Amino acid sequence: MPIEIPKANSLMDMFSLKGKVVVVTGASGPRGMGIEAARGCAEMGADLAITYSSRPEGGEKNAKELAATYGVKVKAYKLDIGSYDSVEKLVKEVIQEFGKIDAFIANAGRTADSGILDGSVQDWNEVIQTDLNGTFHCAKAVGQHFKERGTGSFVITASMSGHIANFPQEQTSYNVAKAGCIHMARSLANEWRDFARVNSISPGYIDTGLSDFVDQKTQALWKSMIPMGRDGDAKELKGAYVYLVSDASTYTTGADIVIDGGYTCR
Repeated sequence: MPIEIPKANSLMDMFSLKGKVVVVTGASGPRGMGIEAARGCAEMGADLAITYSSRPEGGEKNAKELAATYGVKVKAYKLDIGSYDSVEKLVKEVIQEFGKIDAFIANAGRTADSGILDGSVQDWNEVIQTDLNGTFHCAKAVGQHFKERGTGSFVITASMSGHIANFPQEQTSYNVAKAGCIHMARSLANEWRDFARVNSISPGYIDTGLSDFVDQKTQALWKSMIPMGRDGDAKELKGAYVYLVSDASTYTTGADIVIDGGYTCR
C-alpha cells in the first residue's frame, strides 16, 4: 500500500505533532542539533524519547525541561549507538512506555580529528561504527515497527561533509560515514516505500560546541568559505526536522536537505 495523502488541509494541522511519538538520539547536549530537533518536535506537541550516551545528567535535564516547557511526555534513555542490542532494547522500551513510535531521528554521532594516515585504525572504526553503523542499527531496530504499523518517518542527521571534502581539516572517516548516511536514506526510502518515509538533513558548520577544539585561524578560514559568512545556530535546523517528521512532508522521501549557509553551492 502506498503512503497515504494526509486528511488535514490546514498547514497548522499538517505540521502538528500532537499524538505522535518521536525518538531523538544524541539529545543530551545543552545546545546541539539533537536537543533542538527534540525542542522543535515538543513545540509542535509530540511526546519524546531522547537518548544520551555518556551524559545522563544532560539527558535527564533536557527531558525535564522539555516536559515542563511544552507540556508533553518526555523520557531520557541511555543508548550505546554502536551496539545493535542497545538500540533494539531502546526501541522495545519506548514502544512499551509510549505505545508506538511514529518518527525516529537518528542524530547521534561523533566527529573525526585526523585523516587516515595520522589517525589509528581504531579511530577510523570508531567514527564508522558510530556515524554509519549506528544509523543502520537505528533503521533496522525501528524499521520492523514501522512496517507492522504501515507508517513511519525515519530522519538521518547527515552532513554537508557527505557532499564535499572539508578543508583544511582532515576528516576522511567522517566524510565517508556521512556520505554513506545520505545514500542510506535514499536506499531505505526505496526499500521502505510501502510503509515509511526516509530522509536526511545535511547541516554545514553549526555552532554546537563540538568544534571548539579547532584553532581560531582554521575557524576563520571556514567562515570565509561560507557565503553567509557565519556558522549556523542549531535552532535554525529544527524547522527541517519538524517538517520531515510531520504530515507536511508526506510526499517527501529519499530527500537530503542541505542547510549550510551556502557552503556547497560554491
